[in-house]
Amino acid sequence: MLLLGPPLLLFALITWQVVADGPLVDVDERLSGALVRPDRASELLADLGNVQVAVPVLAVALAYVAWHGRARGRARWWLPPLAGAAAMVLVPALVAPLKEWTDRPGTPAVPPAVGYYPSGHTATAVVAYGAAALLLLPLLRSPAVRRALVVLCGALVLGASFGLVRRGYHWPLDVAASWCLGAVLLICLRLLVSRSSRRRSAGTPSLRTGPS
Repeated sequence: MLLLGPPLLLFALITWQVVADGPLVDVDERLSGALVRPDRASELLADLGNVQVAVPVLAVALAYVAWHGRARGRARWWLPPLAGAAAMVLVPALVAPLKEWTDRPGTPAVPPAVGYYPSGHTATAVVAYGAAALLLLPLLRSPAVRRALVVLCGALVLGASFGLVRRGYHWPLDVAASWCLGAVLLICLRLLVSRSSRRRSAGTPSLRTGPS
């Protein structure tokens, strides 16, 4: 549970600075001005955080995890995919009220509007690709494949984050806050799945366990 402390504290700090228009906001605006260069590449990268792109990737991973667990006769095989889906559902449930409460305007690169903090696209990318990696890793035996999966998912998240800032869809702090929010959800997912795995290995019989 100690792992939840740093991202929660950092998220609280960033949110406080955004709401109070603190010094970090000035730094954030200057950094955005130096990074924003709208182009086709940045727009394509930003699209990696779209629900239409990220959620189907997670759905495929959840379906495979569910199929694998059921085919192996594992007890509570449905828990990891259900927990992954719940983490994804919590993204809009958390982000939407925060957007309304903080009421942050967008960058000069987008039409005048409010509700840009935190970045929903970034949170979607973090949770969708991160949850897919967390749930698939225990099923992979090859260290090289496991590393490749982690690198791929990390690249997708970073690509979406960079694209959102580069295109001017979000301020850097919007993205950083969503990293923290996504990290909290992924840590909770990891703890839940790990606890379930420990209970199963401690003696919970699988569906195929029986007298010899």
